[in-house]
Amino acid sequence: MSINKYLKEGKTYYEVYMSGFDPRGRRWQKRTRGIDSLRKAEAAEFELKRELAKVRESPIDYRWSEWLQICLKNMKLSLSYSTTINYESSLNKWATPRWGEIEIKKITKMQVYELVFEGLPKLSDQSRKKILKMIRRVFQMAVDDGLIDRNPCLGIQVKAAEVNQKVLTNTEVEFFLKEAKNCDHRFYPIWLVALMTGMRSGELFALKWTDVDFDGKIISVTKSWSSKVGIVPTKSQRGRVVPISDDLLYYLKELKLKSGDCEYVLPRMWEWERGDQARITREFCAGLKITSVKFHDLRATFITNLLARGVSLARVMSVVGHSQIKTTNMYLRKAGVDVQGATDSLGYKVPVESEGKVYSLTEAMKYK
Repeated sequence: MSINKYLKEGKTYYEVYMSGFDPRGRRWQKRTRGIDSLRKAEAAEFELKRELAKVRESPIDYRWSEWLQICLKNMKLSLSYSTTINYESSLNKWATPRWGEIEIKKITKMQVYELVFEGLPKLSDQSRKKILKMIRRVFQMAVDDGLIDRNPCLGIQVKAAEVNQKVLTNTEVEFFLKEAKNCDHRFYPIWLVALMTGMRSGELFALKWTDVDFDGKIISVTKSWSSKVGIVPTKSQRGRVVPISDDLLYYLKELKLKSGDCEYVLPRMWEWERGDQARITREFCAGLKITSVKFHDLRATFITNLLARGVSLARVMSVVGHSQIKTTNMYLRKAGVDVQGATDSLGYKVPVESEGKVYSLTEAMKYK
């Protein structure tokens, strides 16, 4: 910063120059020329100093790529590792290439709309809906931090048909497990414990014998397994207790005797480690000619079968570790619990054969 004197057409003038850096590290500079007195130059210098001070203290206008990294860092404190990774990979693939260097306060509703409906080629409506949900969350975090006044995603919706998640009926489960045991399928122990506990794949993989209380007949679910980082907290970030039925208790005791010194309850499968459990489960079901489900659908099967047999929503929610009751509530319709018995109240019944008189079809037509 300086005041410089110079001559122009025989007259003395002053120039004031000021430079510095904003909070992002970008250079800021300003120059004022043609000042005809030193007093005015000093006054101009004072004003430029004030302006520079405001620039240095002004909040950072984050670009999309910068703000996304901050959001992901904060998400790791409250969301599961897999959820955070899903946000990172999806948004860096679809949103960051378009908005990376744009300040978040300058991203408009129209730009969000164009990305979701025109910038996601070949994606299903369900996938578009998930991407929009992620983008909305990132912008809402900016609103909550006072960086922007309004979420540009407000009013934008993706209509997507509800995913018809497949589940096995009670009869199919019994047939599935019986056939898996008869052929000594390598996944039989994993499938059995999944269907008897409703635990997620990663939770089953991380399950150790120290988590099983044979006397109390409970399993403590406190951790999960990820192929990328290994052992992580459960999806809800909270531990829970799963009761052990008498049938499962007997099986686990047998399994414990066979496992010897192994610390893990279930066998280590290379297909399981690389994420092939869904394909293997689906192929086995197809071979049995029953509903072709994926591995994760075994959890849905557990939930719907409990609800269908009258176990309360709150108890099921606690056992399976849902953080919100609306998640468990989605399975009520699939189980048919919410409509059970509704047609018993109809005011009419199926006609029965008249006592001592049977009408032929020809006679019945006379009454039409």
